[in-house]
Amino acid sequence: MNEEFMMLQSLKKVSNATNLKFLAIFLMFLDHIHEMFGAFGAPMWLTMLGRVVFPLFMFLAADSFYYTHNQKAYLKRLLFMTWFMIIGNMIVSYFFTNGQVGLANNAFGAFFLAGISICAWDLMVEGVKEKKVRPFWKGLGLFLLPILLALPVLFLSSYLTSENVPPLMVQIISFFIMAIPNILVVEGGYIMVYLGLLFYIFRRHRIAQMVILALVSLFVYLTDPMSVQWMMVFAIVPMYFYNGEKGCGMKLFFYIFYPVHIYLLYILASLLG
Repeated sequence: MNEEFMMLQSLKKVSNATNLKFLAIFLMFLDHIHEMFGAFGAPMWLTMLGRVVFPLFMFLAADSFYYTHNQKAYLKRLLFMTWFMIIGNMIVSYFFTNGQVGLANNAFGAFFLAGISICAWDLMVEGVKEKKVRPFWKGLGLFLLPILLALPVLFLSSYLTSENVPPLMVQIISFFIMAIPNILVVEGGYIMVYLGLLFYIFRRHRIAQMVILALVSLFVYLTDPMSVQWMMVFAIVPMYFYNGEKGCGMKLFFYIFYPVHIYLLYILASLLG
């Protein structure tokens, strides 16, 4: 009993933000191997393991967003990387093709929208606490902005379905559809974006965060029982052991590793195909 307790304590001791990010990065790498090499027989369990990645990163991002010294710089970096991935995806897809796999990976967009929602929440809370109308309405407007920006995206998408649209125009419109930060076109969908917001709201209540993830996972299962996405519930395990410490940092590592490993795997799969 004491040995088990000591082992759990040791596990919690090493479960800082940096180590959990490296765990998520490793599982993400396995997940993307399945995505890019599924046609070559990559096993399903790779993507099953990868289901914990998005919620775990959202959990850590919500914590980081609270402690960052410059939220605007954080958001600008995420927006820049969102646009970088859009352009990079288009360039790599132009020169390489990988069967039925469309290169659309862009988790930065989801983190950016989650950050926008968090800023909106803070403004609304400030307005309520200080009984000021302006911050509250500013926050509400900011919260609704990604939803409202989905309207022109819907219009542009419907235009693409019409006949006789020149190929160049298709490319230009497709770029703007992806480049406009909105809740409709974002990796992980609205579920991941608002899961990040809920993680932030309940950041001081770990059990509540875990219950929220369990409920969201149940919702995902009930809406799509054939999908393995519900397995994101197992992110509860590393969330439980998170000790709240930053670790050694290396914040730029993910910004570099994410696009590099996706493009290398995609290109390798296209060459083998």
